This record gives sequence, structure tokens and C-alpha cells, in this order.
Amino acid sequence: MTRSERASPRKKNRLVAVTLDENSIGRSNPDVEHERTVAIYDLLEDNTFAPNDDDEGPFALHLSISGARLVFDIRRADGAPVVAHLLSLSPLRRIVKDYYTVCDSYYAAIRTATPDRIEALDMGRRSLHDEGSNILMERLARKVRLDFDTARRLFTLICVLHWKG
Repeated sequence: MTRSERASPRKKNRLVAVTLDENSIGRSNPDVEHERTVAIYDLLEDNTFAPNDDDEGPFALHLSISGARLVFDIRRADGAPVVAHLLSLSPLRRIVKDYYTVCDSYYAAIRTATPDRIEALDMGRRSLHDEGSNILMERLARKVRLDFDTARRLFTLICVLHWKG
């Protein structure tokens, strides 16, 4: 890595580690586990993430659910605490429920449905995913800087936390 790459805000304002609270995660099926794995991999490959007023990344994020709140525990890459944000899950509950309903239909359709049916379900799934990502960005706007692709991947992980099998 060159000096200019190390100094780049894009390189500093990012996540280098993401973990989910295993106690918050219910039983899940292979499709959910696959979504989780892919979301974390993609998130770590390319993201923009930094608490507002803090450019001293990179950062590590631990996501969990505590009661009716989503906990964003943000730390430096070395584990030093930065800030923890608690967000109400209420604005996301309906969209997560709808997203999982469509995902279940989509995964079932992959096995037997026509290509048109699969495409329609995939479009619905992506639309709900985008809606959830936008809500997440709005909820985090005063707390964390992130781009849309990062919000999409975080929304996937929030869905995994909600999944109770």
C-alpha cells in the first residue's frame, strides 16, 4: 500500500471487521447463512463507513439487538471503543418482515417456478431491500457516514439478526 492510499479518507473511513452478536441470531436456514456470509464479505471488500466527526478509522462494527433496539457498537480496528448507537427497530420491522416473506418465496421459486416468476420475485426483493437500506441511511444520517452499497449490506445483516427461523 502506498503512502497516498494509506492517507486516503476512503481507505480510513471504512469497516475492516464486522461481527454479529451470536446471541441475537436465531436458528437460520442455509439461504440466510449464505446471505450473511456474502454480505459480510462484500461489505469488507468495499464500504464507506465512519462515525460523524471521526476520521480516525478504519473501524470495526459489532451489531446486536438489545430489547427493541439495534446496537451499532463502533470501535477502532484495534478494538478501542469509539461510540455505540442504539436505533429503534420499529421503523424497520415491517420492511424486514416483508423482505423475508418475499425472500422465502424467491428461494422456493428458484427450484420450480418459471423464469418470469423468479424475475418478478427478485425485483420485489430488491425493491424492499432498497427501501430498507434507505430507511437505515435516514436513521443513521446524524450518526454515521455511509454510502448506499454499505447501507444495503448492513440492511442484509440486520435482517439476519431479525431472522428467528
